[in-house]
This record gives sequence, C-alpha cells and structure tokens, in this order.
Amino acid sequence: MGHITMNDLIFSVFPSHSFVDLGLFQFGWERCKPAHSFGPAARNHYLFHYILSGKGTLIAADNKGENREYLIRSMQGFFLFPNQITTYIADSDIPWEYVWVEFDGLRVKSLLETAGFSPGHPVYSAKSKEFREEMAQELLYIIDHREMSPFHLIGHLYLFLDYLIRSVSTTRINHISALRDNYIHEAIVFIEHNFQNPITVEEIAETCGLNRSYFGKIFREAVGSTPQEFLMKYRMVKASELLILTGMPIGDIGCAVGYSNPLHFSRAFKHIYGISPREWRTQHTLSKENADE
Repeated sequence: MGHITMNDLIFSVFPSHSFVDLGLFQFGWERCKPAHSFGPAARNHYLFHYILSGKGTLIAADNKGENREYLIRSMQGFFLFPNQITTYIADSDIPWEYVWVEFDGLRVKSLLETAGFSPGHPVYSAKSKEFREEMAQELLYIIDHREMSPFHLIGHLYLFLDYLIRSVSTTRINHISALRDNYIHEAIVFIEHNFQNPITVEEIAETCGLNRSYFGKIFREAVGSTPQEFLMKYRMVKASELLILTGMPIGDIGCAVGYSNPLHFSRAFKHIYGISPREWRTQHTLSKENADE
C-alpha cells in the first residue's frame, strides 16, 4: 500500500481491486491551508469528505449539470459522485480539516440513493449525533491503521457506511423501493452463483419474475449499469482474482468465468481493465512480489 505522510497530510492508496460489492481506492486526512482548493475536476468513483473542523465551500454540478454552491462546516460532509464536475475550497479565515475516503462497488449507488444522496444532494448532515461520531471514528480508524490487511480495512469501510446510513436514516422505507431492491438482490445472487455459465439477461429477468425491458430499467436505476455490463464486470473481477491467485492458463480462466472463446474473453477483459489478461497478470504478479519483499 502506498502512503504519503506529512505534517498536514496523510494520503494512502489501497492496493486491492478484487472487492466487488464494496471496494476501497484511497483515503486520507488533511489540515488545509487558507483558501486551499481542488478542482474543477471529476472523479471515477465515490469520494466522501467529513469535516473535522473549519469550514469551506463545495461547488458541484447537480443532476442537470448546473453548478450549485454549498457552505459546509465542521461535523458535516460532502459526496463527490463519479463523473461529476466539482471544486471545493477551504475558507480563507477558518480553513477546514477533513478526512476522506474514495470507494465504489456494485451496490453503492442504490445504497447512497436510499440514504438520500445524489449529485443534487451531496451534503451530509447527520440526524444522530451518536452514529455520526461512530462514523467519524471508523474513518479515523482506517487512516490510523493503514498498514492493516485489505480485508481488515474493507471491514471497517462497511462499518463506516453502516454508521453513515444510520446517522441520516428517518427509519421510513418506501415500499416500492424496497420491492425493487429485493428484485436486484435476487438478480445479483443469481449472477454470483451462475456467472461461470452462459447465462443471458432474459434468464436473469425470469429468475426475478420480470420481463427483460422492465428488469433492465430498474437494474440500471439501482446499480448504475446495465445487466450486461454488470455481468461482464463481475466476470472480469473473478478472472482477475484467478490470474493472481492461480497458475491456470488464460484460456482456462476464460472458460471458468463463462467465456468459451479465448478471443472474446480477452476482448472483454481489455474492455474493463484496458490491457490484456496476460499483461494484467504480469503487472500484478510483479506488484505483489514487490509488496511481499
């Protein structure tokens, strides 16, 4: 794991990308200089800042692409969403001190939407002081224990999200949303158990008792990708694990994740990771060996 530690900054990059439901990318702490700013820029994943002290301004594009400005103080926080253009600026007189965590996963989008967060509503303000404090402690724990194993840190990332959602919860659950989430859960479980087989979107929809069109619509709304995209990404994550953890031939790994044609497997893998399975195995095997030294 890569770390940068200075008097006013701690920054860590998480080394593993093998977590499907919830993945950690980087995290840190910073005591900002007056008027310190970042942006305009867009992120590839979800990024959450929690303000420990001070204040500052977030400028973020809403759901319609129009910029909105938010004043954010201590004990509040803000989300940056994938592909959202944002700028954030520390106050000139009382600059903020914050912790942050960048994460993503196949169920993160629906989880945050259920809690009321979106590009048009990025500000975190807790309803429960107790759960807010527990959430902040989990963030600080991750930063203070950055040398721990990936599984250990992912466990505390789950706890962070649990306290985050509970701290803003109104305990009122929309029936339609809950029913939709049950369909999505059922579909994902089916994919997890059958990804190695030549399954189709029609079969997944039938498992949920839905027609393909409606299933595709609610799946994309909940997960942020089409069922086809989700299935491909899930298969490629499993393939990446096999490339690192086993010495299986690449053709056999393709078959193990549902691709009988090696060329189709290589194309799908390159579409997700940008390089061939062979190149990916070489790069990550070397990275693992260097990390173990």
